[in-house]
Amino acid sequence: MLKFLSKVKIEFNALDPRTAACMEFLAQCNARKAKESNPSCQLLVKRRTDDHPPQITVTFVNGVEEVFDATSTPAQSIRTMILEKGRSLETEQMFRDAGEKWPVIIPEEEIHQYAPGTKPRKAEEKKQ
Repeated sequence: MLKFLSKVKIEFNALDPRTAACMEFLAQCNARKAKESNPSCQLLVKRRTDDHPPQITVTFVNGVEEVFDATSTPAQSIRTMILEKGRSLETEQMFRDAGEKWPVIIPEEEIHQYAPGTKPRKAEEKKQ
């Protein structure tokens, strides 16, 4: 998960009962496997003393920053979103490395072309 991030900032008040997502996400970030995936990822923990809601801010390697309200977003949902966005970043980088423009635009007529190795749909299947 951390391999797609350059910085993670977790803010919470330790006395706030809404900190579960922050604590779980912090534990995931501190896992050996996560740290080994990107040792240069900054992990900042800000322990607050005010009533500010628990918050997790992640900065992707491309500089895009996302802020999550940890009172209403489970840690697993945040992790899943990071992995999905990370896969998208990897795909984008792969195309750019190959000299292709991003995003790739597929002409409408190519989308509906017959592809070798696939069976053409029967007329009655098309109606359903």
